[in-house]
Amino acid sequence: MSVTTIVVGTDVKRGMGSARRVHGALTAGVERRALVWMAERAPIWVTSDGLTALGLSAQVGAGVFFAMARWGRWALVGVMVCVAMNWLGDSLDGTLARVRRQERPRYGFYVDHMVDVFGAVTLMGGLALSGLVHGGVAAAMLVGFLVLASESYLATHTLGRFEMSQGWFGPTEIRLLLIAGTAAAMRSPLATVFGHRWLLWDVGGEVGAAGMFAMALWVTARHTAELYRQETVR
Repeated sequence: MSVTTIVVGTDVKRGMGSARRVHGALTAGVERRALVWMAERAPIWVTSDGLTALGLSAQVGAGVFFAMARWGRWALVGVMVCVAMNWLGDSLDGTLARVRRQERPRYGFYVDHMVDVFGAVTLMGGLALSGLVHGGVAAAMLVGFLVLASESYLATHTLGRFEMSQGWFGPTEIRLLLIAGTAAAMRSPLATVFGHRWLLWDVGGEVGAAGMFAMALWVTARHTAELYRQETVR
């Protein structure tokens, strides 16, 4: 399958110019067409701010349902529904603003990403309370996300481009993995690895956290080298 890289306008304004949005994830092309199709047909009462609020509420809801899973795995159905609703709100809000020519670049960038940070804290907090994963693993996943997010925001300011994905993975791919892991935990919260029984989310979380930290190191090294080349004094 080919990887589609999408460069969308110059809608993230910076003090020193404007930053391009670059999205090279596996689902990027299909997702963009679907979002534009929905934005063009959205009723007038649907607003970008309302969609942002939906995305945050859904992520908070996913955290609450994760916490409730301690008393019954039926709550994981709510997690999956909330993750899907989070995709709708978080992905469609910016597209709707662009389709309607109602962009507020700095406001949108700031609010969207602070919402992502608070939503991630709530989601991982709920997961830590669920009994499906040890608290340290949930904390490692949260820290990995925050490190990657910080690097992305700094790169947006210094390099003039907002990279929405790393390699083939972007927010939608992460949500799909989250839904898959949640569905698997509904069948059994345990996994057998090398003959030993482990919590499924411990295994997935450790792999995910290690992947995020490795990705953050690689991207930091790449961007550092790029900035060094651009600003080397000759």
